[in-house]
Amino acid sequence: MKIHLIAIGGSAMHNIALALKDNGHDVQGSDDQIFEPSKSRLKAKDLLPKYEGWNPDEITTDLDAVILGMHAKPDNPELKKAQDLNIPIYSYPEFIYEHSKDKKRIVIGGSHGKTTTTSMILHVLNFYQMQFDYLVGAQLHGFENMVKLSDAPIIIIEGDEYLSSPIDRRPKFHLYQHDVGLITGIAWDHINVFPTFENYKEQFEKFIALTPKNGKLIYFEEDEVLSGLVDKYKEVNTLSYRTPESTPSGNGSMVLDNGKSYKLSIFGAHNLQNMYGAKAICETIGIGASQFFEAIASFTGADKRLQLLQEKNDVRVYKDFAHSPSKLKASVKAVKSQFPGHSLIACVELHTFSSLTKEFLSEYDSSMNEADQAYVYFNPDTIKRKNLAPISKSDVQNAFGRTDIKVFNDSNQLIQELKINKLINSNFLIMTSGNFDGVNIEELAMELVKS
Repeated sequence: MKIHLIAIGGSAMHNIALALKDNGHDVQGSDDQIFEPSKSRLKAKDLLPKYEGWNPDEITTDLDAVILGMHAKPDNPELKKAQDLNIPIYSYPEFIYEHSKDKKRIVIGGSHGKTTTTSMILHVLNFYQMQFDYLVGAQLHGFENMVKLSDAPIIIIEGDEYLSSPIDRRPKFHLYQHDVGLITGIAWDHINVFPTFENYKEQFEKFIALTPKNGKLIYFEEDEVLSGLVDKYKEVNTLSYRTPESTPSGNGSMVLDNGKSYKLSIFGAHNLQNMYGAKAICETIGIGASQFFEAIASFTGADKRLQLLQEKNDVRVYKDFAHSPSKLKASVKAVKSQFPGHSLIACVELHTFSSLTKEFLSEYDSSMNEADQAYVYFNPDTIKRKNLAPISKSDVQNAFGRTDIKVFNDSNQLIQELKINKLINSNFLIMTSGNFDGVNIEELAMELVKS
């Protein structure tokens, strides 16, 4: 096939382009902005557009398909040309479904933990050298790309609830039409698309209802909202999982399962919950408990998920992708519980649309209470770029619900403040889906552990 990707530079889009090229397809694309690491990875496969911008001349009748990325606008000139020429246009979840409609489709959904749970499943299947396709939202150790498309009999998909494309307002995870689905939990997010919690919750109810009669829905039963939704669908074949029994062990955990203890290289209740969800999925593929634990023992975590950057003289620096309230709370609690005798210095960047919205800020109440010292950073220019109403430092402080929290909108001042806190028996937890406006977090971690 000859395929054109509009907005090829996106995280998922460029990985789909790489996977298609590896499969022998004729692939091309365009974008008005391409950042690293997408830029270098596309260039290495000779897929980097010759120039940035949109060029309708690239859209010709010899194209078999156009894949439309979320970054493009509905009036994109290439999209308009493809529509005029009646070329098949797919959002990337639609394209993934078309590729996988004859496979067993396993879709991992939920407001948090999707990437980690999916990564765990991929790690276990890879450990046993099974043949499978996948789509996951992070770069994983042992996997060249975040997407693989082949003739394998199953596909593991991280199912995002965000919109599919500029012209398709359906959540991505509805379009994959799962045979086996998993929901990790529900906590309001994406306020720009789902303005109320009820509206957001409805998307997961639809996902549950989409489970076929011969399929299965796996869910975390300790989430009351989720359990309430599942209870409404008695006809759906379900399997629930809980938080396993565990104790901290260094930078990992000892988990008790059916009377046996297993050493893991991950910690935190939320990660162990994700692990049990992954275990349930693997059992549907034919991997038993003992096999699962043998494989998962070597899993050290998904990229940027409680990633240990530096450790020296009993000081550790962790980097985490956490940005939503539920993720913040889980990550802060995980590090504090893992090292109860240590001081925890936690820092978060408010970077996403929801996190910078006045109506949503109150959702962060108490999310960093377990940190001994807490810092929040936001950039007013980011708020302007997103066309949001301004927020003040006092708005943020009030939202988090602790008077001693320190709020910054100058990243240089924040970094200097963090460097003052070079203490013994301390852990730093740096949480962001961005980079604090250009801060090299790996270099900062090295500074923080200096004696």
